[in-house]
Amino acid sequence: MRLLIFGGTTEGRVLAQQAGELGAEVTVSVATELGAEELYGLEDVRILTGRLDRSGMEVLLSGFDLCVDATHPYARLATAEIRAACERTGVSLLRLLRPASQIEGAVRVSSCQTAAEFLADEGGNVLLATGAKELSAFGALDKNRLYVRVLPTHEGLSACEAQGIPHNHILALQGPFSQKLNEAILEQYRIAWLVTKDGGRAGGLGEKLSAAQAVGAQVVLVERPPDEGEGLEEILEKIKERLV
Repeated sequence: MRLLIFGGTTEGRVLAQQAGELGAEVTVSVATELGAEELYGLEDVRILTGRLDRSGMEVLLSGFDLCVDATHPYARLATAEIRAACERTGVSLLRLLRPASQIEGAVRVSSCQTAAEFLADEGGNVLLATGAKELSAFGALDKNRLYVRVLPTHEGLSACEAQGIPHNHILALQGPFSQKLNEAILEQYRIAWLVTKDGGRAGGLGEKLSAAQAVGAQVVLVERPPDEGEGLEEILEKIKERLV
């Protein structure tokens, strides 16, 4: 069975490895070189790198028996494009979802724009850990109170510069981050508000929350968009059934 995984996540790597061990012929498509680096070391897994639009996805899907969308929980556009491409090509699609987190004590908001509106009325420095693509939502806030943690890529740094983030407020780092490192960052920059998404355990959310609590910072949590899918074990069982 030929399996195509749209990945770029920790669980996408685990799925690729375990599906390959079951006997599936696995190809993983990731958008960036950074995503490809996360897959290095996997045996008998074909890795394709580069962003695809819907037509590109349709071309790629030709010849595959099953597709799994293992993109990030907040990658709404990618998920919609993958779904549309599978519908047009007739390839069966499964959506891999990481478990949502049970969180108490955070300010919950529906979007980064809503987070920015909330913070406009609050004082103190802000650490944005929501990704480079979300920076424009915070454009109306005073840049001198914003500290931004982004991946160490040209895309991430360019997004910060485009939004006028001072260079000494840019933290270009790649996780995972321990609780101690998170605490050190929050303390170093006197962060009052940590803005993050619900990346779950794989996204290091637990370490962020524990660090914020330890140093007395408040958390603004951007909730996940509505989505439907299945867990890793459920999808592996369906792959097993197809391999029988």
